[in-house]
Amino acid sequence: MDFVRYADSVRAKLHMGGAKLPVLMGITAVAICVLIAGGIGLASVLAPDSAFTVEKVEGSQGTSEQAGSSQDAPDSIFVHVGGSVVNPGLYELAGDARVQQAIEAAGGFAEEAAVDALNLAREVKDGEQVIVPSMRQIAVSETFDAQGLGLDSPQPSGALAQGKVDINSATAEQLQQLNGVGPALAQRIVADRQANGPFKSPEDLKRVSGIGDKKYASLADSICVA
Repeated sequence: MDFVRYADSVRAKLHMGGAKLPVLMGITAVAICVLIAGGIGLASVLAPDSAFTVEKVEGSQGTSEQAGSSQDAPDSIFVHVGGSVVNPGLYELAGDARVQQAIEAAGGFAEEAAVDALNLAREVKDGEQVIVPSMRQIAVSETFDAQGLGLDSPQPSGALAQGKVDINSATAEQLQQLNGVGPALAQRIVADRQANGPFKSPEDLKRVSGIGDKKYASLADSICVA
């Protein structure tokens, strides 16, 4: 029997002539099992773990995509809300806020606001200015559009009430017709009107930077509000 002869050979080499054959056979079997197990372990260590490698790559890509997404969508933005709203001013909103949220942050629409003049579903951007026009401003704009004129175009003499300049509808060019009103002051009047809504009385003109009591007194007889 070949296995018996192999065991006798091992016994002779190891100088175990006195050991019984069954003992040598057991030792030989154990040695063979150890060699087989060691070979399997070595093969598993040397073999590349492709599944682990793929998982690591996918994990890195996911982390990169999440980082890019967080950079594209800021946590908050700042928007200037003005015109016909209750509390015009600068507001901090969520990064994905819409025009509707911007107006709500400013206290909602004022009584004279043209509610349908803006797209309330539009997303707002950081640093944007949202101006809500009044119904009167929309009416004036539609009148000029029908006549082929823009708000910045010279208005017909009918736009003046009783020979006075309507500071709520006059363009910058028309405001410059007033005594002591130059281009810079006229632009500030228009900007204030757009940001804070129409003037409720001629005296409200004094809220514009550069118009104090003395300047207003020189303009009082030439202006009105419609």
